[in-house]
Order: sequence, then C-alpha cells, then structure tokens
Amino acid sequence: PVFGGLYQLQCDLHDLPSTEAVIETIRRYVAAHPNDEWIVGGGWELQQFSFGPERAQLDAIEPRRPVYLVDTNVHTAWVNSRALELAGIDRNTPDPADGRIERDTGGEPTGLLHEGADNLVRDLVPAPPPEQYLDALRLAQRQLHALGISAWNDAWVESDIFEAYRKLEDSGELTARVVLSLLWDRHLGESQLEDLLEMRKLGTGGHLDANTAKLFLDGVIETLTASVLEPYLDSSGTPTDNTGIDMFDPVDLDRFCTLLDREGFQLHFHAIGDRAVRLGLDAVAAVRAANSPRDARHHIAHVELVHPDDVVRFGELDVVVNAQPLWAQYDSAMKDLTLAYQSPERRKWMYPFADLLRSGARIAIGSDWPVTTANPLHEIEVAVRRTPVEDPGAEVFLPEQRLDLATALDAFTFGSAFVNRDDDSGAIREGLRADLAVVDRNLFELDGRTSEAEVLLTLASGEPVFDRGLL
Repeated sequence: PVFGGLYQLQCDLHDLPSTEAVIETIRRYVAAHPNDEWIVGGGWELQQFSFGPERAQLDAIEPRRPVYLVDTNVHTAWVNSRALELAGIDRNTPDPADGRIERDTGGEPTGLLHEGADNLVRDLVPAPPPEQYLDALRLAQRQLHALGISAWNDAWVESDIFEAYRKLEDSGELTARVVLSLLWDRHLGESQLEDLLEMRKLGTGGHLDANTAKLFLDGVIETLTASVLEPYLDSSGTPTDNTGIDMFDPVDLDRFCTLLDREGFQLHFHAIGDRAVRLGLDAVAAVRAANSPRDARHHIAHVELVHPDDVVRFGELDVVVNAQPLWAQYDSAMKDLTLAYQSPERRKWMYPFADLLRSGARIAIGSDWPVTTANPLHEIEVAVRRTPVEDPGAEVFLPEQRLDLATALDAFTFGSAFVNRDDDSGAIREGLRADLAVVDRNLFELDGRTSEAEVLLTLASGEPVFDRGLL
C-alpha cells in the first residue's frame, strides 16, 4: 500500500492505455519536475511495448538526469543511459546470480533490469523523505477504506515503510489493522534475524502486527524469471534451457525458514512458478519436521502455476493459498507473455483455485495492489467468472477453476482475517470486531458481476472510516 501511495506522488504510469500515453506521461512529469535529482516512478506494463521499452526512449526525454521506472509487477526496472552509467552497467557487466540485464543482439544493455539486476540502480536512487512515506500511507489508507477495506497485509516492508507505519500508529492516524510482512533479504542470511526481532518488538501492538517474514522465491513469468520445473518455450514454441531464477538455494531456504519459524514468525512466500511453489512447500515441510507443531498459518502468495502433484500438499501442510484472482483471465499479459511460453499441458495448471479448494486447502484472497486494482468487488468478479471485468462476454479462462460467490466472499473476508491471524474479525457475528463494508446492492443477485456494486460505508472497529453519504 505504501508503494501504491508513493507512485501517485511520483511519475505514475499505472492504467495508461498505450505506449504513446506512457511516453507522454513521462515527458510531462520530467518537464514539471526540473529540479529533481532523479526521475522516479512506475506502473508501466511490458505488453504495452512491442519489443520491450528501451533506454533510448528515456534518453530522448531526459538524457541528463537518471531515470528509474519500475514496471507494474515491481520485478523489472526501466532506466536511461545516465542511470546505467552511474551504476557502472555496460556490455561487460555480468548478470547477478538473482537477476538479468536485458541486452540487445550486440550485447549492449537495453535499459531493462530484471529482479536482482534492478538493485544495481535501485541502491543509488535517493530514498523519499520520511514525510513523503507518511503522505503515501495516508493516501493509500483513504483509498483502501473507500473500497471497503478495513485491514490488510503489507507484503513488502523494509525500514522506511516500517517507520511510516509506526509514526502513523503513534499519531493515532492509522485506522486500519495491518500485518507488516518484514522482508527477509536474500543477500544477508542469518545476520538479519536480530533486526527482524527488533522490528517485531517495536511494530507489534495497537493496529500493527509485525510477526511475519516475507521471502521472495522467484520472479515473474512475463520476464521468464519465475522458477519453473520445465524450461520456458521460445517465441517459436521450442523448449529453451531457461527455467527462471531461484532466489534461494533450497538448503539455505529450509534453514532460514526453520530458524524463522522457531522464533515464532509466520512465513509469507512469493512464488509464481511451479518450482518456486514446490520449494515453498518443501520449506514448510522441513519446518514441520524440525520444529514443534503450532498454529503458524504460513502462506504462499500468487501460486500462478502449480504442478498437479503439489495441489494436495497445501492442505496436508496447512499452507494457506494467498490468491490474486484478478490475474486469472485472458488479458493481453496472459495471452502474449504467460501462456505463450508454456506447453499446452502446463497452461492448464494456471491459478488452480478450485482444485486447491477441493483438495482441502484454505484460500485467502488479496489484490497485490498496486500491481493490479485493490477493489475487492472487481477481484471477486474475476474469481467467480474468470473473465475480464471490462469484457464479461469474453472467453472464460479455465472455467473449471472458477469459485462460487459464497466461497470467494469467504476467502476475501474470513480467509484473509485467518491468514492475518486476526481472529476477532472476518465475519458478521456477535463478539467479533465491527470491521464492516456496506454495499449498495445484494451481490448474490448480480450473476457474478459484483463490479457493478459500490461501497457506501466502511467501518473499522465500529467507527466509520469511509462514508458515501449513508450516515
């Protein structure tokens, strides 16, 4: 959510219709901020560019100052030549173990930096001032409350974001309940444990719960960095030797997770590819074998591609499926950047929500905003219909994996409260905290078109935090 607010205060490229709109938005922002040391922002989408964005496009707008723009997935940075120069990146720079520098046919960097290669420039970008983090969080909270959201899990929390939450909580401005998923830096190992323990101590109480550790296991399929069990296909449908990027050695991953679980942390994994999902499940199995059983509520987020052999393991290992259903549709990213690089058999394993549910898994649904909309009514519609909100008559994406409306609603309310360890909310029942959203019509009378409804009122702990004139 803090990123979602920050983008709106920077060069915001979200939800633009075309390459031309992206370029023009950057041009206007550069002109309006002549004194900024860096041009920073994000939200562009890879499918908006026929051959991928290139540094030359940014050089034509701003050749003097460095430009750093992350994509909507926050897994790839688009930079200009000045940024590459400051980072010392040229044709002779090797790819880091956890990333890839995109290069043209002559070996020159194109300006795209995937996964860990992004850090080569990101580490040079001046951090926003603390007050900007606070403004971003205030903005995000207002927008999420307006969508009926009273609590969330912030899936990527480092020190600056942590401090923003603490300050807003201390000032009494934080009205949402928030789980802070503290980033486990894959480059640091066990040495960071003491820092996480201190952040948990300072960040737990009131509206905050900092007892979760976030581990990124892979990248994303769109840039062929998600970790997969079988090699990606190339543009002609021929298998390559690329199986993506594993962010951790499996032995190290099991060791780190066992240590974190022993200290009482909940494990929150990012896993897109089927190999990453398997490694996450294997890590939880190692944890359960090494440590005493407990109500840990470990969860794997995204589960975009799941091997059929692993579906049943979620229920067996009590791993919650942290799902983002808005991605489970035939949009341009799915058609051009996801399915095209998978074999026909593996295309049937995408977002298998119904199979996971039938196997005994517990499902919690979230948005991953600002990667995609935070609107639960839009997310629920795609979970139920598996068609784009803007084109409800489109082809259904794997119709056998649709959820019924009652299940989707439960996953968005009780399921999310469960994975957030918030047992005092998630349902309308006597004795539970009054975290409620009032919508303007009966969702069960809309044939799954829940996007047609809108939120009128949001209550957090019984107090109105958003009101469209109902009170």
